[in-house]
Amino acid sequence: MNLRELVRLSLQRISANPLRSALTMLGVIIGVASVVAVVAIGQGTGRRISTSISSLGTNLLTINAGRSANGLVRGAAGSATTLTLDDASAVAALDSVAAVAPGVSTQQVVAAGRQNETVSVVGTTPAYLGIRADQVWQGSFLTSVSDEFGLRVAVLGSTTATNLRLDASAIGSQIRIGGLPFRLIGILQPKGGAGVSTDDVVIVPLSTLQHLLSASGSLSSVSVSMVDGANSSATSSLITALLRVRHRLSSTQTSDFSVLTQDQLLQVASTVSNTLTLLLVGIGSISLLVGGIGIMNIMLVSVRERTREIGIRKAIGARRRDVLAQFLVEAVVLSVLGGVLGLGIGALASLVIGQVAGWGFVFSLPTFVIALVFSALVGVVFGVWPARQAASLDPIVALRYE
Repeated sequence: MNLRELVRLSLQRISANPLRSALTMLGVIIGVASVVAVVAIGQGTGRRISTSISSLGTNLLTINAGRSANGLVRGAAGSATTLTLDDASAVAALDSVAAVAPGVSTQQVVAAGRQNETVSVVGTTPAYLGIRADQVWQGSFLTSVSDEFGLRVAVLGSTTATNLRLDASAIGSQIRIGGLPFRLIGILQPKGGAGVSTDDVVIVPLSTLQHLLSASGSLSSVSVSMVDGANSSATSSLITALLRVRHRLSSTQTSDFSVLTQDQLLQVASTVSNTLTLLLVGIGSISLLVGGIGIMNIMLVSVRERTREIGIRKAIGARRRDVLAQFLVEAVVLSVLGGVLGLGIGALASLVIGQVAGWGFVFSLPTFVIALVFSALVGVVFGVWPARQAASLDPIVALRYE
């Protein structure tokens, strides 16, 4: 009996009891659908994070202050007081550096009328706009005059402006930051992103923040834009060597700062995304195994129900391998049909989630092929035992079976 005939007989047998067949395939359907949807979500999230990191700026490096320590308690990254304006000026003098924007960040309550929220307030210089590739939607950005004279002016990210219910008509109005009055001079264009954009932020002159809202004259970070064609790894090494010399660190001492490139951020984000995806795929694969156990169980029941049929087939000349092939192909067909239905459901779920999340439909041909092959393997692995049970039946005993 050839493969086509075996498949035809399997489909006839499956269609003879559609409800039982559907329940048998359910585990495989859920497993394949969940794997396809999870992989699509992981790839979509990774794409969104990559876009978000790329939108932070062109040829961007970020120098962050290290962690402070108080006895056995370590502070958060950026809490050390070792990064200074002189360090930023020294970095700006490097040949591969186009511009720098020193910054200090703090959390403050920002209020406009009856609306208020706690948000990150960043003190920086006018160079921040170009380095971070931000664009002003309404109003203007910080100027050298506002930083030099410590003016109380502020620029809002788009999310912050929305939360405070401020629009273009609010330019020139007064808001309060940490209880102090500031004049709103601009609102930035939204950039979006996954937690790394400048949409939910308030930007004020560096000198103003250091004088009014921060007790320290040190910096939290320095944003660095490299010249076109500069190597990020080489520039990072130069900055590290320069700051270690300035901070008088010996070769055995750990740096009291860190230098991050966009490539490093992308690598970290990709590693986290891939790890989570693998974890969720592993959880989804459990459903496939459960589906395989269901197939094996139903096939064993089918062998018992069809014992007399098997005896008749053997009595008229069917060989052991013919019976084995018949039941094995039936198990594989069940599993593959479940896999195909799971692919369809998983693709539909990916489309819906992608539209809601904003990254669109993510199609991965390798994932579809692997999921389908894996579902077929589930049918083979869990169909072998029932098939062997059927093939090993004694025809005389089988014919007497009632």
